[in-house]
Amino acid sequence: MIIDWFTQLPVLLVTAGIVFVPGILAFGFAGLRGLPLLASAPLFTVAATAVVALLLGEAGIPWGPLPWALAMVVLVPVALLVGRWSGGRLSDAAPSPLRWILPAAIGAGIALSIWRVVAYVQDPSGVSQTNDAVFHMNAIRYILETDNASSLHVNSVIGGRSFYPAAWHGIVSLVVLLTGAEITVAANMFTLVIAAVIWPLGIAWLARAVTTSSAVAAYAAILAGALQTFPLLMFQWGVLFPNALSTAMIPAAVALVITVPRWAGATRKAAHVVRVALLILVGVAAILLAQPAGILPWMAVCAVWLTFQIFSHLADWRWPWVLVSVVMLWAVVVAIWLYLAQGTSGSHWPPFRGKLEVFLDVLLNGQVTIPFAFGVSALMLVGLIVAARAVALRWFAVAWAGISALYLMVAAIGAPVIRVGILGAWYADPYRIASLAPIVVIPLAAIGADALVRAISARFRRSAEPASTLVGLGATVAFMIVLIIVRPVAMPAVTQGTFDRESRYLASADAFLSPDERELLRKLPEYVPADARIIGNPSTGSGFGYFISGLDVYPRTWATPTTAAWQEIASGLREAASDSAVCDALAVLENPEYVLDFGPGDNSPGRYVMPGMTDFAGQPGFELVTSVGDVSLWRITACAQ
Repeated sequence: MIIDWFTQLPVLLVTAGIVFVPGILAFGFAGLRGLPLLASAPLFTVAATAVVALLLGEAGIPWGPLPWALAMVVLVPVALLVGRWSGGRLSDAAPSPLRWILPAAIGAGIALSIWRVVAYVQDPSGVSQTNDAVFHMNAIRYILETDNASSLHVNSVIGGRSFYPAAWHGIVSLVVLLTGAEITVAANMFTLVIAAVIWPLGIAWLARAVTTSSAVAAYAAILAGALQTFPLLMFQWGVLFPNALSTAMIPAAVALVITVPRWAGATRKAAHVVRVALLILVGVAAILLAQPAGILPWMAVCAVWLTFQIFSHLADWRWPWVLVSVVMLWAVVVAIWLYLAQGTSGSHWPPFRGKLEVFLDVLLNGQVTIPFAFGVSALMLVGLIVAARAVALRWFAVAWAGISALYLMVAAIGAPVIRVGILGAWYADPYRIASLAPIVVIPLAAIGADALVRAISARFRRSAEPASTLVGLGATVAFMIVLIIVRPVAMPAVTQGTFDRESRYLASADAFLSPDERELLRKLPEYVPADARIIGNPSTGSGFGYFISGLDVYPRTWATPTTAAWQEIASGLREAASDSAVCDALAVLENPEYVLDFGPGDNSPGRYVMPGMTDFAGQPGFELVTSVGDVSLWRITACAQ
């Protein structure tokens, strides 16, 4: 397994280069240095890539590495001009006696996070055996074939005409075009970059921005992958690639806001205001174009910080001005929240936990029935006490309470006004909301770890601060190694009360996309004309047919069409020779010439049983074309003119 991942190292490096190089250049010119620069660089690349894709799509210019690179060449000098115009730089940390501690901790955090993700995915070319993976993989193929990565275009892969956030898809398509890698390999390399680079850097910077302590940032970097709820859960459930990208960028986007007062040396005040506004706008655009729901927790956490900042000026401002400012701030938050919540298809999930259970879930980080994380939770509780007692940190304890309240609502409250009005942006999906917890839990755990090490060191008075910090960080690394080795990462199913037996990336004989199904789909171009349409039950591996073969395998998503024609085919296709209604239904679907028999399907959540699309052997009107194991491809002759 390890050798397979090492052979994909060039693809991983190209992916990291795409994500970080443009942002490092642009934000470096704008005045960021060190950890803030590295952590915020993906914000620029993600936002710029998605915006450029939109503009190219509207202009009719084909999408590809060259237009993308030329756009970056134009945008980076703009950042240089803004930086030169305003002057100064961001300074967000006190001097550290051991400057190498934080880089070493970040390196350890990245290595530990890579280990945890690789141990779960296992195969660098593996396909997530989940419903949403069908759409995401097919969308990448669609971008490559249509030369259009616009968020206004991608949804048409399934016949849609609406906006769909396609930043993740645009970056993966660039990786494929630049490296020639398989779509699955490119997607999995981007998964590593999101989970093991973007996230640890962002959470480390957020921890330092909150505390101004490099030691706390170092603890946060090492603990970045400690909780299953993020980043791992987003690559287990769904699979929710856009949510993962959006959530991973939230810490850096929050840090951009709360470090605004720490810019120093700006030569022109108006220019500096423009620069800061542009930096925050880039962060907002990156989150919105990755997955818009991510803007809500970002906005709420920033609003909590700003509220505390406003109240800290009570001595300088009059009470009416303070109250008006706070009310206006939260009115904007509520208005945007309600707008995004109403802009989705509403709540799809019922509550599933009791009131006492959800409080334990939050305090012990066992959201969505994941086994309690006792070690990290103990550190978090210590961090909460420290934050609640420190005036400068108290706002972050309130932010934790707000994020926790979202989970309490989604897990235990069934009122429609809550599930639609407040949680609708996430479809009231407990998995998506649970993934937000580490944004506040990890920095609090880092604060707790640092406080404990300091307390123990002071109690015994045996070591200087740098030495005690080194011991504490070493113990944290050891804790993470043990955690990764012994802690299960099985994906819980909250509605069924079960856990996955194994990784959802493993292609077993009874998987959504089995090895035989994948092999047959790969061979389709050898047997089927390029312009032919192939149908199949998308509740089987046939849903992946378009992305694997490049042929028109229909449907291209896990959800079945709701038309009467499709229902007729799903229930009675195998009777086409004796039922003219089936041929009429096939005509509505543009007379597909072939059908895949991957079995009847199943009736698990999001899946369907279609008895008419299996068992064609011996049925008049069907000719066997080829087969691999128990799966087969048939030519439909029953309706031939």
